[in-house]
Amino acid sequence: MTSVTTVDNPLVDTKLTRLRDVSTPTGEFRALLGDIGCLLTPAATANLPTRPITVTTPLTTTEGVVLDGGTPVLVSVLRAGNGLMEGVLRLLPDTDIGQIGLYRDHETLEAHQYMVRMPPIAGRHVIVVDPMLATGHSATAALDIVAAEQPASVVFMCLVAAPEGIAELQARHPNVDIVTAAIDSHLNEVGYIVPGLGDAGDRLYGT
Repeated sequence: MTSVTTVDNPLVDTKLTRLRDVSTPTGEFRALLGDIGCLLTPAATANLPTRPITVTTPLTTTEGVVLDGGTPVLVSVLRAGNGLMEGVLRLLPDTDIGQIGLYRDHETLEAHQYMVRMPPIAGRHVIVVDPMLATGHSATAALDIVAAEQPASVVFMCLVAAPEGIAELQARHPNVDIVTAAIDSHLNEVGYIVPGLGDAGDRLYGT
């Protein structure tokens, strides 16, 4: 069953508070979203396998580790996923990047695909990023695409999750772990997370 990790950190909490504030301007919102993406990355990579190596320091040799299988692939769910992606790239600058373009039908709340650009991910570890896990329809649609390529493991990273979205993801992709900054109360009648922070894509790009 999917594990859900809520990152409990004062820096994450204070930055998330500013993101929730309707008065936070676009530029600050964009910077804060990247900051939280960076701060969530250690939790999203906590279970990556490593292998031992020996390195030479200025004084002697010592044992260390490298990632077994290389840097994980980063997949952004467009368009809002790019805000979190920028933060992850601060710690994983050499990662390969995939992009999945989805839009939500505001009547049915279903996700519709308009673009997929993916590097090879078979047998590799993957982090999928999207700020909001609301109904779970966009998340599971993106994860369907990723899972079809047979990755070694997948983590879904988001900023805010609703219980309904978590349940949907757990039902459809029980082997995908979730890392989030917060689990909010519920969805409203039009599928927005409450208290949430509004439409992350609109606030990220000022649209």
